Amino acid sequence: MHGFALSAFDAAAILVVLTAVLAYINHRLIGLPSSVAMTVMGAVASLLVIAIDYVLPASDLSAMVATFLNGIDFETTLMDGMLSFLLFAGALHVDWGDMQKGRWPIVVLSTVGVLLSTLIVGGGFYFLTLAFGVPLPLSWCFVFGALISPTDPVAVMGVLKRAACPPTLQATVAGESLFNDGVGVVVVAILLAAATGSETFTAASAIQSFALEAGGGVILGLVVGSIGFWAMRSIDEYNVELMITLAMVMGGYSLGSWLHVSGPVAMAVAGLLIGNAGVALAMSEETRDHVLKFWALIDELLNAILFLLIGLELIAIAPDARLLLVGAIAVPLVLLARTLSVAAPLAAIRWLAPTDGLSLPILLWGGMRGGISVALALSLPLGPGRTIILAATYVVVLFSVIVQGITIGPFFRRFGRCGLPDTQAPG
Repeated sequence: MHGFALSAFDAAAILVVLTAVLAYINHRLIGLPSSVAMTVMGAVASLLVIAIDYVLPASDLSAMVATFLNGIDFETTLMDGMLSFLLFAGALHVDWGDMQKGRWPIVVLSTVGVLLSTLIVGGGFYFLTLAFGVPLPLSWCFVFGALISPTDPVAVMGVLKRAACPPTLQATVAGESLFNDGVGVVVVAILLAAATGSETFTAASAIQSFALEAGGGVILGLVVGSIGFWAMRSIDEYNVELMITLAMVMGGYSLGSWLHVSGPVAMAVAGLLIGNAGVALAMSEETRDHVLKFWALIDELLNAILFLLIGLELIAIAPDARLLLVGAIAVPLVLLARTLSVAAPLAAIRWLAPTDGLSLPILLWGGMRGGISVALALSLPLGPGRTIILAATYVVVLFSVIVQGITIGPFFRRFGRCGLPDTQAPG
């Protein structure tokens, strides 16, 4: 054999098989939350590969795994594929009635909060890279700030529900995470264009691009969601209705790219519409059961694959002690930015919308980073900036998923006005 190349199907098959095997092991033997287990086991697998190469230098196993990971077109796979499914699936399970009660905090935190966090993290990261001798241009530091600012609702929502937290608090955490994902993708795209020199950056052009992409995404999501709602309401056949939801996601996201509006925002809006009006008015009980279970599976599978990739990326980033140290110090920087970008906007809107029903500690510690940040980091163009950002993203997300993921249950019960779950589960 003179070498071999993996097709896109081969790569997908390897990732799905690995995910299924590790999920089985976790379910039977370990019992950690899925996101934590996938990340930990992926990291352990990476360390084993590195250890094998150290003991048996001729094995070259690390190079093989790195070649496999580098051979995946992450920009196409993640940004043009998985992201649309993840955001639609996440939005499908958010209750609009509860979310309306927290609409002002959600709107402010997912826009002003993301921008404020981007500025704080980006500025701090610039001086951090200078201090450790791995300087990164300020424009690339802001790209890191933008991609690490969106929060991930997947692990948080499961714990919130088990801990019997107030519905308004659940919906605020989920709604903020959902929409700051979409906003974060828009901000990253704008800043990345400036960092790579493909577009001239000015404050006015950035605001205009943000308004057009995000606003256009909302309109597109409403149009796509309304068409899907009308089609599903006119029939009662769950197989066809499932196909309609798939068509909405894939066709709507592609249309967003063609129209130069935000596909992620569009999918969040469409998912919210179908998950509420569609579920209540356009689906029979049988269809509702099939649709929600199908999208729950898609959400679980894609997030498991992303969290597995977080762990495996330890091999691909060729660990440099300085980069890992920069990443470790970026953790308190990101937590500080989260604190300021949540506390300041909430304080500013107290006159408009009382926030007494919310718990600031929950919004802070519940702001976990996860799949979206990894997807954005992996989709960056190759270069020295990508290596530094990927290493820092790896450490921050690893901390978030493992430390926050394991402690968040007891933390919620202590600070979130939450009762104990009916069936006590380890936090």
